[in-house]
Amino acid sequence: MNPVEGKVTVITGASGGLGRSVTEAFLAGGARVVGVSRSIKQADFAHPQFVAMPLELESGEAASGLAADVAERFGRIDALVHVMGGFAGGQSVAETDDTTLEQMLDINFRAAFYIIRAVLPAMRRAGNGRILAVASRQAVDPGAMVAAYSASKAALVALVRSVALENRDRGITANTVLPGTMDTPANRAGDPKADRSRWVQPAHVAELLVFLASEAGASINGAAIPVYGPHG
Repeated sequence: MNPVEGKVTVITGASGGLGRSVTEAFLAGGARVVGVSRSIKQADFAHPQFVAMPLELESGEAASGLAADVAERFGRIDALVHVMGGFAGGQSVAETDDTTLEQMLDINFRAAFYIIRAVLPAMRRAGNGRILAVASRQAVDPGAMVAAYSASKAALVALVRSVALENRDRGITANTVLPGTMDTPANRAGDPKADRSRWVQPAHVAELLVFLASEAGASINGAAIPVYGPHG
């Protein structure tokens, strides 16, 4: 039996480097996937259980509208898989400008806050739900010259942990995964000489997210799970 058969799953950042692998894994697992990103198209995934919803999660209003549309169309929201995120760095804290800080908080924290807040009422009414977010190893193991990125991902981990504590009375679990550097087209282009044997494969992160969304993952709640690769 497919592990997430029939589960209505919202995936943000669904067409990105990791998002594509995650979307394909959930579709293969039997989920009904609502794929969300700014420029996503229905033709991006040739699967009858896929629905594209182009949207930028730039406000609470946008997220609330999306959650209402999904609930109206499918009657429920079983899982949220928040893959959306971004990176900017290379400067010390003393050199980091306000624009970079706000960019990291917007894309890595605020968007997650908006969409998690938006889907929770439907999940609480149903007495069931899975909230999953992709953070980063940098959230718990920060390095130099990436403070804004690391802090925004750490805020995401804290947010999801709070959600887990606040909603365990309603059968809702909330977890983050913390990948190391992933083998995506963007990372290959950004560091073409890197030893990619040490990088995390997106398919492995996707498989973990499917497991966490399934009934087999029901006992895992409030976790921040490291996925650092074979040499991590």
